[in-house]
Amino acid sequence: MVAPRLSIVERPSAPAWLKVGFWICIVIAVAAVGRRLVALVHPSQSGPPQLQGLDSYLATHAVLTRAHIIPALLFVILVPIVLFRWTQAEWPQRAMYVLGAIVGGTAYAMSTHAVGGWIERSAVLVFNTWFLFSLGTALRYRLKHHTIDERCWLVRAVIVLLGIATTRPVMGVFFATSRLTHLEPSQFFGIAFWIGFSINAMVAEWWLRRSRGHASETRLAA
Repeated sequence: MVAPRLSIVERPSAPAWLKVGFWICIVIAVAAVGRRLVALVHPSQSGPPQLQGLDSYLATHAVLTRAHIIPALLFVILVPIVLFRWTQAEWPQRAMYVLGAIVGGTAYAMSTHAVGGWIERSAVLVFNTWFLFSLGTALRYRLKHHTIDERCWLVRAVIVLLGIATTRPVMGVFFATSRLTHLEPSQFFGIAFWIGFSINAMVAEWWLRRSRGHASETRLAA
């Protein structure tokens, strides 16, 4: 008997910690964009000197920063709508591809003004390229009507993009310990980027491999 191709609903349920981590990343990403939009208009006049300096620095590139973070915000808002199929409409998924392309393109432009220098820039080049490659591959499968393959690559793209949210707690640790380490944002931003994006990329691959393993077991049992 030939086993039918595994459908989305037959994939194993994500563990609780992964679901919690996903929603935390969504909340952090939305909050980070909201704070940055406010800081572009009213740079911080209180708090750690490093944070004030960062706000002032990004304010000098306000147009490019807005062109990057506003589409990123809209992309993140659409993520649960698309991945959890809250609607059968096609426009959210189409909008994600357009917004993703804008986010990826402006991320390259933003990297020319990287706070963390070449270490941060290298992280952006590696993971942003992987994000755009994953998004492009998902779109290619969409055009071929390969729903499962499209979804797998879309998950890769989404989780990598949410890596920017994972960098925030890492940066928070660096900011909190700066009086002991004497590290400036220009010294630890790149490290935080590599740590945050790497964590998300590895989690995405682990989950997708686990899903494929479940698919193989299902086919053998059929």
